Amino acid sequence: MKRTTTSLVLLSSLLGPTVQAAYIVTDLGTLGGGYSGAYGINASGQVVGTAKLADGAPHAFLYSGGQMVDLGTLGGGYSGAYGINASGQVVGDSETSSGARHAFLYGQGGMVDLGTLGGNFSYGNGINAGGQVVGSSDTADGAHHAFLYSGGQMFDLGTLGGRYSFGNGINDSGQVVGAADTAGGAQHAFLYSGGQMFDLGTLGGRYSVGNGINAGGQVVGSSDTADGAYHAFLYSGGQMLDLGTLGGGYSSGNGINDSGQVVGDSITADQSLHAFLYSGGQMVDLNALVAADAGWTLTSALGINGQGQIVGYGFDGQGNTHALLLTPAVAVVSSPDTVSLVSMGLVGFGFVCRRSRSYR
Repeated sequence: MKRTTTSLVLLSSLLGPTVQAAYIVTDLGTLGGGYSGAYGINASGQVVGTAKLADGAPHAFLYSGGQMVDLGTLGGGYSGAYGINASGQVVGDSETSSGARHAFLYGQGGMVDLGTLGGNFSYGNGINAGGQVVGSSDTADGAHHAFLYSGGQMFDLGTLGGRYSFGNGINDSGQVVGAADTAGGAQHAFLYSGGQMFDLGTLGGRYSVGNGINAGGQVVGSSDTADGAYHAFLYSGGQMLDLGTLGGGYSSGNGINDSGQVVGDSITADQSLHAFLYSGGQMVDLNALVAADAGWTLTSALGINGQGQIVGYGFDGQGNTHALLLTPAVAVVSSPDTVSLVSMGLVGFGFVCRRSRSYR
């Protein structure tokens, strides 16, 4: 059976205001303070991020079963969580009792300090199903390198010839993405695979960074362009594709799922920062995919899972920035042709058009 998929923009223009929102927005709240931001989500819909306590201290959180849980710290006043795997293991970084900041792994046994590559600071950014952690750390000689934590050990992934590198994402095959300085002083996105770090290049400028990778090895990130703009990219099949913007000069690809859907943020034509979804070859402002009366301006999308659930943050216009979860909705629209929209957000932009019969 063949199904035809059509973008939200086209369907909205054809069917008008009777189309319901493609995503339902859930405010994840805070830990008692005035701020929270969501940075990672797993297949079960568990969300991690950072939220302020009533006293203003930022702590890592795990949102699960409708509740936001404070994950604590490594002894200091700060922690932040940035990645979660299918088993609910969480990675991030936290201030220690000595005032340093170290990467951590949080599981059933609580928060474990992963140490460093010899310096005082390390940061955990991503984790895969096998519990491998990727991040970056100061080294003993004062440089800062990407690391892979596996089997209880932290391994230095090196650089592209310079002194600095940062690991941001990892897939279940152990492929790592991030950014590294080159010998010529530029900073390029990299893919670390099979024990080697590969330079992914740029969109024409000197700077690029890889932020996320899916099971198929597709990489998302951002890069300078030849004309000095800064655009989100999708690296696939050996090529870096410019995803464009929402009308301004900036965009960044922050997360990708195994279907190749990308989320991120972009400056709009009126110079506002808005979250986006890139799917089926189109970048769409996520604010156009939620109900007009949702009450939030979605400013940044940072993660997306296989079910199409998206996490990030937004503000309510009154100075409150909160972590938000967007869940694909199901809408049915009646028309003379009996058009139904189903599984919104999951296939392309998730719309399947059926006109009283199946397409084949």
